[in-house]
Amino acid sequence: MKKTFSLVLLSILLISCKNKPQNNDPIPEHDNFTIASSQVDETRVINVWLPPTYKNGSDSFPVLYMPDGGIKEDFPHIANTLAKLIEEKNIPPYILVGIENTERGRDLTGFSEVEADAQYCPLTDGAKNFRGFITDELMPKINNTYRTTNKKGIIGESLAGLFVMETFLIAPEAFNFYIAMDPSLWWNNFNLVKEANNHLAV
Repeated sequence: MKKTFSLVLLSILLISCKNKPQNNDPIPEHDNFTIASSQVDETRVINVWLPPTYKNGSDSFPVLYMPDGGIKEDFPHIANTLAKLIEEKNIPPYILVGIENTERGRDLTGFSEVEADAQYCPLTDGAKNFRGFITDELMPKINNTYRTTNKKGIIGESLAGLFVMETFLIAPEAFNFYIAMDPSLWWNNFNLVKEANNHLAV
C-alpha cells in the first residue's frame, strides 16, 4: 500500500539513553499544561509553541509533535528554529507540541531481544504505549484546544529519532510526515534497518 510521507534521515549516531544536555536557546513564549495518561500511566508535561500569526487571525495550522520536548530539552531550540524559518518564509507556519521526558529510554525504544541493549535502556518495549499516548490522548487534546489542520508530523533525534523511524514503519498512518535526526538504529541489532530493507524489496 502506497502512502505519501516525508522521511528525512540525516545520519546514524550511537548514543546512550541519558538525557541530553540543555540547549542554550532562549525559552520562547509558549503554553504549558499537563495531561494524565492511561497509556503511560502517569501525568505528562506538554509545551506548545504557536506561530506568530496564530493569535492575529482565525487560520488553522498543521502540528509538529516532538518527543524530547521539555524546556530543559530540545523544545526551545526547535521552537526558535521554526520561528526563524517561518519568519524567512522558508516553511509554512506550524504549531509545535513538545512532550517532556520522564523515562526517556522506556518511552522511545521498542522491543529488543539483544540483552546488551539493556545496559543502555530497559528492555520494556515502552514505545508502543508512548505512541498510544500521543495518538489516542495527546492529539485529541491538541485538536480540541487549538486551531489545527489534519496535517501532522513528528520530529526526533537519537532515541527519539529511533521512535520516529519505528512509528514510520509500523504505524505510517499516524503522521503525514516524519523527521528523524541521528536515529539510534543500532537498537535491537539494527532490526529497523532490516525491516526497512524488507519493505523496499517488496
